[in-house]
Amino acid sequence: MTGFLSSKYSRILTVVLLLQAAVFYGMARPEPVRITKHLSSFPTQIGSWKMIQEGVIEKEIMDVLKADEAITRWYGSQEENGSAALFVAYFATQRTGKTPHSPKNCLPGAGWVPVLSDRIQVSVPGRSEPLEANRYIVARGDDKSLVIYWYQSHHRTIASEYEAKVYTVLDALRYNRSDAAVVKVTVPIRDGNDQRATELAVRFVQTFFEKLAPHFPA
Repeated sequence: MTGFLSSKYSRILTVVLLLQAAVFYGMARPEPVRITKHLSSFPTQIGSWKMIQEGVIEKEIMDVLKADEAITRWYGSQEENGSAALFVAYFATQRTGKTPHSPKNCLPGAGWVPVLSDRIQVSVPGRSEPLEANRYIVARGDDKSLVIYWYQSHHRTIASEYEAKVYTVLDALRYNRSDAAVVKVTVPIRDGNDQRATELAVRFVQTFFEKLAPHFPA
């Protein structure tokens, strides 16, 4: 037995088995649902931004999405001379197969073709470090839009969906929770001005970020 444990392979195998056991234990424990502030109560006006349309997510889409709560809204600002769509889907637990869907996988299905894909840093109130978000410029015929999105949990924001999955396991082990959300902002690109659309999206995020955070349990 001592000889077996002294080999490099056996030590790696032992660590893997222990991790699997820990993950199974962490993900198997009952997880209380912690929704205390529903997304439906998110303000219809934030600063100069006012809701101009409340979207309806069809049942078929919600059945695929499997989110516990979701909102989709268009906001407009006369001061900014622009509009932006906000989509938020919240998952109270990911232990039953529910998990945030990456917007980049949904865009092609809706006919949007990615033109640019990168990441941006957004400085937001109440955070010492900027929020990192995915940025996509997509086109459908003559129409172009800017899309930025990220994953958000009780105390962090993440751009990478792979890192988000890792943190889900770690949070299940440490805190007995796996809740998470995906937040997406879409801004139409006017006259091919990608930079203006990006700046408008950033200012919109900076305006609503503090208002959105309380809807994710602390």
